[in-house]
Amino acid sequence: MGTSEDTKPVVTNNRDLRVIFLDVGQGASQLIITPSGKTMLIDAGNNDKEQTMINYLHSYGVSRLDVVIGSHPDADHIGGLDRVIKELPIGKIYMPKIMSSTKTFESVLDAVASKNLKVKTAVTDIDIDLDNQVKVQLLAPVKTYDDTNNMCAVVKITYKNTSFLLTADAESKSEQDMITSHGSDLKSDVMLVGHHGSKSSTTARFLNAVKPKIAVIQVGENKYGHPTKPVLSRLNKQGIEVYRNDLNGTVEIDSDGSTLNVQKER
Repeated sequence: MGTSEDTKPVVTNNRDLRVIFLDVGQGASQLIITPSGKTMLIDAGNNDKEQTMINYLHSYGVSRLDVVIGSHPDADHIGGLDRVIKELPIGKIYMPKIMSSTKTFESVLDAVASKNLKVKTAVTDIDIDLDNQVKVQLLAPVKTYDDTNNMCAVVKITYKNTSFLLTADAESKSEQDMITSHGSDLKSDVMLVGHHGSKSSTTARFLNAVKPKIAVIQVGENKYGHPTKPVLSRLNKQGIEVYRNDLNGTVEIDSDGSTLNVQKER
């Protein structure tokens, strides 16, 4: 598995699947570009990252998003989504069936309505049609939960012999239900560490089910103690290669279907 550094995004794609963990500070956003140039965006950072998100998308040569997923209503995940939806043509948008009275969430719904889009419900066992070479599955939410974090849309992306599990803010309840429902299907080469490395997520049992070689933590300066020592210790104990937005900037992991190549900003 090669590791190299690259600060300049490449706008044209080759035969690789590109999964880009955008540095949006204490928040989350993943941009996926398939070998045929199809695009998917999961989350878009906080409200103050709207222009940053637009700049990122332009720098990666993205002029349309085929699929958008808002993992759950938290501002640090969907804050920049309203601007993205307004500025770019969108194919389909998925969000879990959970309401919120926040201005941030309402702004996203207003943006969706202004483009005459219909939100599809993100729930377990849905296959998302993005690219015939790349399988995109929703593995959660498995059930209906009272809290927004466990209602997160969790996405698994498979390209030939490589796979990525993008967990948003899913916590231990959702993790346990995914283990019960999906078992060995959770196994993935790359995992986005749940809830920015909070101790409420990434249980030892879940890590044992996923067995990632690489973990990415989307984290910035914060008052919550993210990523927490127990989570970092669990990752370290399993010998997992860890990348963090606060230390490495934007992290891109490319797959040719068999080999993963990590590129980091710093």
